[in-house]
Formats: sequence, structure tokens, C-alpha cells
Amino acid sequence: SAQDAPQKQLLELKGHLGKIHSLVQKIKGGTANLESDGDLKGRLKRARLLESQIRQRKLSPKEGRKELEPPAETSEKVPAYQRFHTLAQDVPPGLLLPYKYKVLAEMFRSTDTIVAMMFNRLEAVTFAKVKQGVQEMTRKRFEERHLGQIKTVYPGSYVLRQERNIPTFGGPGKQGTYQLTIEPELGTGGSGQEKLTASRLMERRSTFCKNLMARVKEHHKAFLASLDPPMAIAEDELTRWHPRFPVDEVPEVVPAELPQPPHVDRVATAQEVLAKAQGMLTPKMEKALTNLALRTAGGGSPSTPQPPRPALPGTPNSLRGVSQSLVERVRAKEAQKLQALMTRNPQQEQRLAMLGRLPEMARILRNVFVAEKKQALSMELACQRMTDSYQALMPTGEMEKHLHLFAELLPDWVRILAIRQENYLKLDKAMDLNIVTERLTARKREEEKL
Repeated sequence: SAQDAPQKQLLELKGHLGKIHSLVQKIKGGTANLESDGDLKGRLKRARLLESQIRQRKLSPKEGRKELEPPAETSEKVPAYQRFHTLAQDVPPGLLLPYKYKVLAEMFRSTDTIVAMMFNRLEAVTFAKVKQGVQEMTRKRFEERHLGQIKTVYPGSYVLRQERNIPTFGGPGKQGTYQLTIEPELGTGGSGQEKLTASRLMERRSTFCKNLMARVKEHHKAFLASLDPPMAIAEDELTRWHPRFPVDEVPEVVPAELPQPPHVDRVATAQEVLAKAQGMLTPKMEKALTNLALRTAGGGSPSTPQPPRPALPGTPNSLRGVSQSLVERVRAKEAQKLQALMTRNPQQEQRLAMLGRLPEMARILRNVFVAEKKQALSMELACQRMTDSYQALMPTGEMEKHLHLFAELLPDWVRILAIRQENYLKLDKAMDLNIVTERLTARKREEEKL
């Protein structure tokens, strides 16, 4: 046992040395891994740097192009909702007012409402008060030129004056200065007992709209006279504008001259400025004004240019070589069609729309009779079958009107028989459907010429 003890100690020491060697190897392997991780991080940084440089090179020519591109020109055109106002109306085509005229009519309605309210309670009506109220009602700027336009369209609407010493009671306007006052013209001789009632307001509004429409009709008449060939239509027969008439490009109403405060010194020329401020200006200013006055006196007033007359459309290149008489006949025929279109009343328009639906309805009506296998059908059943088969949604009453129109235009094909207080529809199935369609189309063409 004494001999075995040193051997055991030796074995234990060898075991400790082995463990120490294994730990040393692990530590060396860890440092190698750390070195490899550092290399990977460095390579990743270099790759990211190269990627950023490539992106900058790709973006640099685009930025250069952007710098070379000229700035976009700002458009000064009228907004589209004003230029194409008449085309966007969800109403049947007719005599529609331009957008600017509709705005003016709305301003007159608001002005008349505020003036009536203040006039009926015996309050002094000044432009400053009316302006504030109209702008709140219409959400648009209301200025003196709009009041001048109203006066031009409806001269007998208001009496305008310049008055002073009008109490403001904290309202807009300075007391003691001249203010533009508005008084409704009632045509009663100034009795002072009349009031602006609701019926009077409606009459004045109707008169204003009629005057606006008359102004548009004058421009339309001038447009028709400038066509080739020229056209002339009586105003009472006109039901819609010419298709090529630019309704929303009608010029604005020229404002009437409003009363101005008396004794207002206005300086208009350099000579007047020099005479007013003599002795108050520096020598340089006096010399400049003197030279300007001499140039103005020597140059004279330039003549006002006359507005160009609308040029008549010439013969386009595509019609070169075509007989002039043929071109004139085609234009005359087109003018005749447009004149019939502009003078057509709503009843004729509705009848033409019904005639346009009849060829398709004729085919459906014949199929209904073939499917039912009967010689006659009750009006109620025929309308129900037609309504179910027609491509558009249509009330039963409207469908019955179309069936009565069939009986009116084609009595040899469709007949309506009254039996026992009920109407029955009888159809001739032997008649060729193509002949029926041709007759209906020819009838529509004839009525379009009327």
C-alpha cells in the first residue's frame, strides 16, 4: 500500500496535466474564432461601402437631369369646372346659362334678400353691410364691380347714391365719410309705405334671369351670323344652343359706372402730379415727372384696337378638288338639321326618343307573341312581358305608351282592341320584321327633319 500511494499521486498529476492541456487548446481555438469574426465584420463594412457608392453613381445622373429640367409653366387657364360647366349639368340639354352668369344670378338673389330685410325694417342699406352678408351667403367675394354688373343687367333694380353721416352703430364703414347706399326701386313714386315682399323678390329674380338669358341669346345670334352659311333663328323659337356655341366662353357683363363721392381729387397724369406737388419734391423727381409729361403729351393717346371679327371657316385641305356647289349643299343641309335641333320643343324630343326605341321593341314584341302562341294578348300582360325583356328599366305606363305608338304608326301590324272594358293587343306575325324596322326608321328620319 505504501508503494501504491506514489503511483496514485502520479496518475492524479497526469490527469490534472491533461485537463490543463485541453483547456489551453480550447482557449487557442476561441481566439482563432474571434479573429475570423473580426475579418467577417471588416468584409461586411467594405461591401456596404461599395454598395452605397454604386447607389450614389446611379442617382447622380438623374439628379443632374432634374437640375437641367426647366420649371413647369403655371397654367393660367380657367378651371375645368367653369370651362365645361354646361356639359356637366345633369339636366336635359336646353338654354343653360354660363357659369359666370349663374354666379351673378346667385349674387343678385343674395343681394336682394339682404336689401329687402334691411329695407323692410327701415334701416339704411350701405354697400359695406350688403357686401358682408352676400359673402357669407355665397362664400364668394362680392365687390363693387359685381354690383355694377347687376346694375347693367337690371338697370331698374336699385337706386345707388353716395351719402354721408349715416349711423353705423358699430358696423362696417366709418361715420362721417361718404358711403354707397342701395335702395330698391319699387316704382311706387316714393310713397314710403311699400315693402319688398316675397312675391316681389320672385318677380325681380325672374326679371334678372330673363335679362341674363337675353344677353346670352344676343351672343348666340352673333355666333350664328358668323357661320358659313349664316343662320337666323327667332329668339322665341330657340330651345337649345348651337352644338358648337361656346356657352361658358361668353364674355362677362361690363359693370355699370357707380356713383362716386363728390369733390374727390384724382390725379391721373404726370402733369397733374407735378402741378399738385410743386415745391414739395426733390429736383430729380421733378425732372423725371417733367420728362414723363412731355413724352405723354408728344406721344398722343394710342388708338384702341378693334376686336377681331370671327373669321369664316375656309375650305379644309381634305375637301380640295371637291365641287364647291356640293360643299355648299352639304353645309346647307347641316345648317338645316342644326336649326331643326335648336328649335325642337320637349314634346318632339320625347317622341323622337320613343321612335328610336321602337325597332328594338318590335323584335321583342314579336318574340313575345311567338312565345305565348296566342293571336291576342291583354295590354297588361303584353306590357309586363315587354318590360321584363327590354334591356333598360322602364315603367309599365311608359311601355304602354310605346305600344300605342306602334298601333298609331303601323296599324296593319299592331292593333289595339277594346273588349269588355279591357284593351287587347293583336299582332300580324306574317309580316316581315325587316320591313317593320325599315318603316320605323324612315318615319324617325322624316320627323327629325320637321
